[in-house]
Amino acid sequence: MQTLRRRGLKLMRKAALLVLAVSAAFWVRQNKGSLFFEIYNWLSLPFQPSSVQQEVLDNAYIKELEIKLQELEQQNNNLTQLLNYTKTKNLKGVLAPVIGRSADYWWEKVTLGRGSKDSIQEGFIVMGTGGLVGRITSVTAHTSQVLLVSDPTSKVGVGIIRSRQMGFMKGQGNDTAVMEFFDNSPNIKVGDVVSTSAYSQLFPAGLPVGTVESINLTNNPAPEAIIKLSAPLNILEWVNVYPNKPNQTKN
Repeated sequence: MQTLRRRGLKLMRKAALLVLAVSAAFWVRQNKGSLFFEIYNWLSLPFQPSSVQQEVLDNAYIKELEIKLQELEQQNNNLTQLLNYTKTKNLKGVLAPVIGRSADYWWEKVTLGRGSKDSIQEGFIVMGTGGLVGRITSVTAHTSQVLLVSDPTSKVGVGIIRSRQMGFMKGQGNDTAVMEFFDNSPNIKVGDVVSTSAYSQLFPAGLPVGTVESINLTNNPAPEAIIKLSAPLNILEWVNVYPNKPNQTKN
């Protein structure tokens, strides 16, 4: 008799627990687990950022968005300038991004993200916002390398637009180049504009190069001038690559 009573009590307890569990589950479902969220929030409260910390985080995020916006605006501006330059010159080229540049050869060469698959060939000329950048020296299927006009090994036939004085220019590893004149008494002055000449072997005539920054008429073996390059070679991001038809007349 006692055994049956004990079994009955156990069954009643199990039934009560089952009813309690079902009721709790139904209540949680109806309240969408809000109790558990409240418990979680209460337990995690010491680890949540304070209002001051949250403000710092919000300000940092806003600053990040502002920087990204400025970066996108600058890229858009650079591309617009290049496209406008192409339209004014009636040139048809390949717009190419600069994808590689070594700190050791910053003023000597860059790698472009366009190659033979984009119809680029060795010897093509490279222009940027402001003027001449360089020429293509090697090409793969999807990349090409540019020898910059600022490279000390780069030589370009150039001339003074105002006086038509001719010479050749070589890079100095920075944003200036040296122009040596063929004439011993050239007609030149600071501020004169320089472009590629009709005597250039590697570039067509008339491409903008830079302006005269200083003059040394007593230099031996020939008078020379320092040319400030018009294209900002130190911050190149996009360039235009054009087929080259070099002049037949040699320097």
